[in-house]
Amino acid sequence: MTVVEYGDFECPNCKQAASALDLLLARFEGSVCLVYRHFPLEGVHPHALQAAEAAECAAAQGAFWEMHDLLFENQLHLEPEHLRGYAATLGLDLAPFDEAMRAHAWNSRVRKHIESGERSGVRSTPGIFVNGRIQDVSFGLQSLFDATAALLRKA
Repeated sequence: MTVVEYGDFECPNCKQAASALDLLLARFEGSVCLVYRHFPLEGVHPHALQAAEAAECAAAQGAFWEMHDLLFENQLHLEPEHLRGYAATLGLDLAPFDEAMRAHAWNSRVRKHIESGERSGVRSTPGIFVNGRIQDVSFGLQSLFDATAALLRKA
């Protein structure tokens, strides 16, 4: 089973969802795969796009999920100097990280994620899909656990 989250590193609801998704993966260990897609809400979160680019720079060095976690842990500190500091904390090679950030090398990938989310009906974050079907989590994430359990029982 695949769970896809369209998220924004500056979104407080996405920070809460990240913890819940960790619990979901632990509860259904070996049965659920989590995919993260960027959906920075640039109009309300001025640092979200650059944070998404930093996550992709980290992914290029094999540290996406570690950067993902650091960005959410430090959600109020996503300015460029902080992003570079997180890269250093993770032990990333800073020369390619700096160059990629300066050149916005991963911007097109982030934009493709946004376009994909819009085509799929994402209007806010977190936008969560379970096996290709959007899961309404506006009233809490328990519905995600319930939907996942129900689909796994059917499988």
